[in-house]
Amino acid sequence: MSGMRGAVASSLKTRVFLLILAVFVGVSVPAYVAFDWIIGRTTMTLGTLFAEKQILFDRYRGLETLFREASLAETLARSPAIVAWAQNENDPAVRARGLAEMEHYRQAFADGSVFLVMNGTGDYYFNDRDGTYTGQELRYRIDRSNPRDGWYFSTIAREPTCQLNVDHDDNIRVTKVWVNCIVRVGGEVLGVVGTGIDLTAFIRDVVAIPQTGVQSLFVDDSGAIQAHRDPDMVDFHSLTKDTKAKKTIFLQLDDEADRQTLVAMMADVKSGRVPVRSAFLTVEGQPMLAGVGYLGEIGWFNVTLMDIDTIIDRRLFLPIGALLAAMLAIAAVLVTLLFKRQVLDRLARLEGAVRRLRSGDAVTVVPDGGRDEIGRLSEAFAAMAAAVLDQKKTLERMVEERTEQLERLANLDPLTDVLNRRGFEQAVEAERSWAGRNGTDLGLLLVDLDALKEINDSRGHLAGDRALTEVARRITRSMRRQDICGRWGGDEFVVLVSECDEFALSRFAERLLVAIRRTPVALDDGGEVTVTVSIGACMVDVSHGIDVSAAKADAALYSAKSGGRNRLVMYDPVRHAPQSQLEPRLPADAQPQH
Repeated sequence: MSGMRGAVASSLKTRVFLLILAVFVGVSVPAYVAFDWIIGRTTMTLGTLFAEKQILFDRYRGLETLFREASLAETLARSPAIVAWAQNENDPAVRARGLAEMEHYRQAFADGSVFLVMNGTGDYYFNDRDGTYTGQELRYRIDRSNPRDGWYFSTIAREPTCQLNVDHDDNIRVTKVWVNCIVRVGGEVLGVVGTGIDLTAFIRDVVAIPQTGVQSLFVDDSGAIQAHRDPDMVDFHSLTKDTKAKKTIFLQLDDEADRQTLVAMMADVKSGRVPVRSAFLTVEGQPMLAGVGYLGEIGWFNVTLMDIDTIIDRRLFLPIGALLAAMLAIAAVLVTLLFKRQVLDRLARLEGAVRRLRSGDAVTVVPDGGRDEIGRLSEAFAAMAAAVLDQKKTLERMVEERTEQLERLANLDPLTDVLNRRGFEQAVEAERSWAGRNGTDLGLLLVDLDALKEINDSRGHLAGDRALTEVARRITRSMRRQDICGRWGGDEFVVLVSECDEFALSRFAERLLVAIRRTPVALDDGGEVTVTVSIGACMVDVSHGIDVSAAKADAALYSAKSGGRNRLVMYDPVRHAPQSQLEPRLPADAQPQH
């Protein structure tokens, strides 16, 4: 012992080494804490970013899968053939048109199935992908006393036009995600139409995509699980179940505080204040990062549960600690400076980049150029950050494209590719404001296709559709760039003519009459049909809404139709005053939409 003391006392190198070793031991504890904190913050930040992007990804998948079917079902609910059938179920001709309309939409639905419930009689019509029940679509009758039919009465009692319900229909023995859309005229409920999406296919395509450490599911407002990779976790008959009997996501959380946190997250995203909320929750004894988003179009929440330790393995950082220990052992005198320079400073820059990225800055993370573990981590993070930014841009672009598509669908008539009534009214409002400010005159034409019913009855509805599309094409080809054309509904089109007086409006309308009747319309079956139109025209009073001018044009059109069709009548306030006080003959919510 005394010999060792002498050796230490006589060797400065040994004392310095032992001193540095002691300093290392003293410094290693806080250094380890700081290192672990930085890694933890980095892991949490990356995990949160990943959670938010995963929610947006799942949100897009969910919307893409369900929104098309919901949109088609809503269009079917507004179909004039379906509305007419629901109002007069026992009329054979109306029934035949209604069944034909159902069959047309059945072939368009992804699942190939369609149903219709008549509110007056409770009759339930259904056909599946294979057309098994063709000719026998009436399957059974809804009964209010039957608990299995409670979905129907719950649906018509709710406000939204279209609703989703995961359900097993005992009568037709299928389990689907059902899209239920109310057939309604004004405030009167006439029935419910819709389709189903096979639950197994939906789970496979949307929630069962294999991702390590990631579990996606969809829940409704009450937290009832509507889609889960484990079918046993799905809460069937959610519309009619008592809340206490539902299989909810809240039952998977360990304590009440986490349940309240999840409720608050769902409320925040539903309110629209934030698109995504994320927080750590304890799920069946395991801490999980939960991300929540809201699919307002279908009334579901998409919830993603992530095991951060599985996604980002903290053991990947262990070589850094081993490297630091080896460096200190080899060059004890420089270990503190090297540790700060080679580890802490670089990690701090990395954390700063993470913080900027998390704040939403579109920054380019530049690797520090090191070739050691931290350098590789920096390169990996730079690549990850670039991937996250690229994914964000891709998702934003996809959302923007989808929004443009939805806006186009909302404002265009799908048959004629001109503006629908809603789109026309929006365009006219902007033009009317501009004309009011600049003192220019506007003219309005209401163009009615003569004898469309006769064409439909004699040549078929496809011929009628062909005539409508050709008339729309000839109108748009006759217009100027600044004029606006729309489908007012059924067999009527409307044209807003900019910068014109009554003489110019009359000349344009006369040219339009000639352009439409001059050449017969070629049909798909090789035949052809001559079409004519009747036109009611008036000048627009820019101080009033378009409905006032539309009523005047409608009065003139009525006179043109009464006078033998295939003609133009300009609005005369003396001749047409009584008729001009009426609303347009066919309201917006009753217009056929092909």
